[in-house]
Amino acid sequence: METSLPIMKRFIILTGILLLFTAKALLQTPMNRDSLEQLLRISPKDTNRVLLLINTGQQYEGSDPEKAKQYYNEAGELSKKLDYRLGTLKYISNYGYVLNMQGRFDSSLVLNLESVRLAREWGDSIALAKCLFNTGTSYQLLDRYEPAVETYLEGRAIFSQQNNEIFTAKADDILQTLYQKLRRYDKALELGEEAIQLSRKHQLDYELSNALANMAINYNQVNEPQKAIPLLTEALQLSKTTGNAYLEESVQLSFADTREKLKQFSLMKAPAEAARSLAREMEDPKGEAIALRQLSVWFFYTGDLKMANNYAKQSYDINSKNNFRDEVQKNLIWLSDLSLTMGNKAGYTSYREKGNLLADSLLNEQIHNRITELEEKYETELKETKINMLESKNLQQEMKLVRKTTFNALLIGLVAVLFLTAVLLFRNFKQKQILQLRRINELEKEKQLLATEAVLKGEEQERARLAKDLHDGLGGLLSGIKFSFQKMKTNLVLTSDNQQVFERSLDMLDSSIKEMRRVAHNMMPEALVKYGLDTALKDFCNDINQTGALEVTYQSVGLADAEIGQTKAISLYRIVQELISNTLKHAGAGSAIIQLIKNDDTLSLTVEDDGRGFDTTILKKANGIGWDNIKSRVEFLQGKLDLQSSAGKGTSVHIDFNLV
Repeated sequence: METSLPIMKRFIILTGILLLFTAKALLQTPMNRDSLEQLLRISPKDTNRVLLLINTGQQYEGSDPEKAKQYYNEAGELSKKLDYRLGTLKYISNYGYVLNMQGRFDSSLVLNLESVRLAREWGDSIALAKCLFNTGTSYQLLDRYEPAVETYLEGRAIFSQQNNEIFTAKADDILQTLYQKLRRYDKALELGEEAIQLSRKHQLDYELSNALANMAINYNQVNEPQKAIPLLTEALQLSKTTGNAYLEESVQLSFADTREKLKQFSLMKAPAEAARSLAREMEDPKGEAIALRQLSVWFFYTGDLKMANNYAKQSYDINSKNNFRDEVQKNLIWLSDLSLTMGNKAGYTSYREKGNLLADSLLNEQIHNRITELEEKYETELKETKINMLESKNLQQEMKLVRKTTFNALLIGLVAVLFLTAVLLFRNFKQKQILQLRRINELEKEKQLLATEAVLKGEEQERARLAKDLHDGLGGLLSGIKFSFQKMKTNLVLTSDNQQVFERSLDMLDSSIKEMRRVAHNMMPEALVKYGLDTALKDFCNDINQTGALEVTYQSVGLADAEIGQTKAISLYRIVQELISNTLKHAGAGSAIIQLIKNDDTLSLTVEDDGRGFDTTILKKANGIGWDNIKSRVEFLQGKLDLQSSAGKGTSVHIDFNLV
């Protein structure tokens, strides 16, 4: 069974075919295969029959490519007999397209090079430009980017000279994707912008959607993902309007990738699932595998490591089955990171080693292709040198010197390329080590945050349970005892001394009930659960003020419609509790201020007092758990903590963190 082409190469083929010599406008109304074949039976062997043969072949491209090639061959033979030049170019263009779809890029390149030779010979500039772009597509599909650039640029220059802005727009977009491959993103952005402007000017919705999607990829590659969002939004709308399912899938994948780069992990799921659905409908295994890996990333950041690992392995299996080696390498690196997070060090080492070996293998293939290009260039120049030598015996010695010089120059160039390759390999290896260590540190930090979250959630759950037991269990029991004592009071005859003791006992019991309720409230305040953080902090400050031990002023801004998760709200409440507790115990303060301000997606907390202050360096040596609890909760919130204090000037604590 023939392996499906990778999605990017299929996109290159579909983009390139826009510049083919199409015969689909031959008939004014669409005709099915039977009607076309009936016309062929009665058509004379003239130029119209050539166009009819090509049109019939196009009907079989998607279902029976071999039969399509039979019709194209017949069109080519008839064009040759009739000396029908346009028919010959149409035959080469359409036959080469089928070869590309079958993955036979070398054969397609041979045909397209012949079409370039014929177009030059016949002096047809527009035909030459189209042939050059078809040839550039063949080079690009073979990953031979340097000759592809040269060929595309020559064709684009012809379109510009002819003031053909429609073909120039298409050419700019094709060149944009090629410069992406070469990592020349400055040039890719320049060409992409021109492609977008020309497509808008001529209302080319199909070409505009492609250019927008490719432009978004450029911005992601230069670490400006925020600029990709509006481009992808418009490209997605156009892809649906034009019915371009391949582009819609590509845009959805880019959306998920952009959301990950922006750390908007909650927004990754929808585009990844949409891309996966489209990939299945179009039987595109590579697109489905990429979407599965993106869903794995989403599960990872939601904390579901089991599902993340499951989706990652599904993606790996699809890519391995279809021999998508570049995607397999990405799967291996991601699986190694997942293994490390899940505590599977053996799995981490195994996946990482396989991923690095495959990356080196892919790099070696690129180096091999570059050396092959140099060898072909050398052989071409050598042949030209031999021809020139045969033309004139008087120049034999001179040509020998030229050949030797050429050989030496190419040899030096080859050595330079090999040396540069070795340097790049070493640099790539060192960079991989740095990135690997950085990734390990990031994963360790994420693992610590997950562990901290689990501890904090467990702590709050235990607090809630104890508060409920105190309030409902012990509180109910003490209230029952108080009721019994009050009932006994009416039925007992007591002396005045015993009466006073009895009354004092009831007062002590009443105080015990109030103290028990206060402790239960501090462990899990009902206002926090029912009404949110803002109300809970107001109640907390009122309770402190009623004691008379400290005058607390509470201020909040922007919290009316704020959505703060319960885990984050509880963590902030505990931080305020701990800070005010420290003020009461150690600061000797008369007043304190608590400020909570929401600005866009940022929340800022400030707690200040007018106490005696202290030397902040002592916190490094302190053994108390209060400050450690505060720091742990700030780290869990991924916030920034700033502590300012000095003797006699009070203390100020400021915390910033993101809500998203």
